[in-house]
Amino acid sequence: MGHLVELRNRFVIAAIAIVLGAVGGWFLYDPVLDILQEPIRTINDTSGRVAQINFAGVASAFDMKIKLSLFIGLFISCPVWLYQVWAYIVPGLTSKEKRYSFGFLGAAVPLFLAGSAMAFFALPNAVKALTSFTPEGATNIIPAQDYLTFVMIIIVVFGIAFVLPVLMVGLNMLGILSATRIRKSWRIIVMIVFIFAAIATPTPDAMSMFFLVIPMITLFCLAWVVCILNDRRRKRKLVAQGIWVDPDELDEDSGKGTA
Repeated sequence: MGHLVELRNRFVIAAIAIVLGAVGGWFLYDPVLDILQEPIRTINDTSGRVAQINFAGVASAFDMKIKLSLFIGLFISCPVWLYQVWAYIVPGLTSKEKRYSFGFLGAAVPLFLAGSAMAFFALPNAVKALTSFTPEGATNIIPAQDYLTFVMIIIVVFGIAFVLPVLMVGLNMLGILSATRIRKSWRIIVMIVFIFAAIATPTPDAMSMFFLVIPMITLFCLAWVVCILNDRRRKRKLVAQGIWVDPDELDEDSGKGTA
């Protein structure tokens, strides 16, 4: 019962934080929507085609404002509700696991926000590329709900993509994935990144894909360097304790396992 009471309390705190963030999102609705509509205005100004957001139905505009306010509220309040999730789980972890989980959150949250911010640079290219298939003389009347869903998918996908290298470091910290194994599999990783970017960016143009590929490759390289440093630290510790080290986790210049 104690665990359920704590779960309820932390859920209530997280819900209050999200609601307060949504209230802030309500007041930020107009400037945020203005930013999101910029790609649509660019189409009108540069391509000579008519494109506009359409609110179909009496309550459509109000529904749009509620959804966008909640979406903004989730971003604004993410430090609070993520901490509540972490604080509920952490009592069951060892001291080592607590340090790892704290480091994971400390790196994952800024990277997710950075990926979400990067999505705004890819959004204009995505909208331009998809609307370019409109036949000559036709008009792009885009339902507001569909456009919001499209924007949310791009933002979330970019955010998750920036967090994936942190998962790689986490697997290395747990001893599941070594830096040597990562180096040997770099071709597979690059191929997976390109496939993920091609699927995640719902646009046929290469520019939007590279907006996601280049940061992901850079972050994976940085994560690989962190894994190298961690493997070397782990190797020195095991050697000092007289424990055999797996040869796959040694540097190439070591040549063999150490007892």
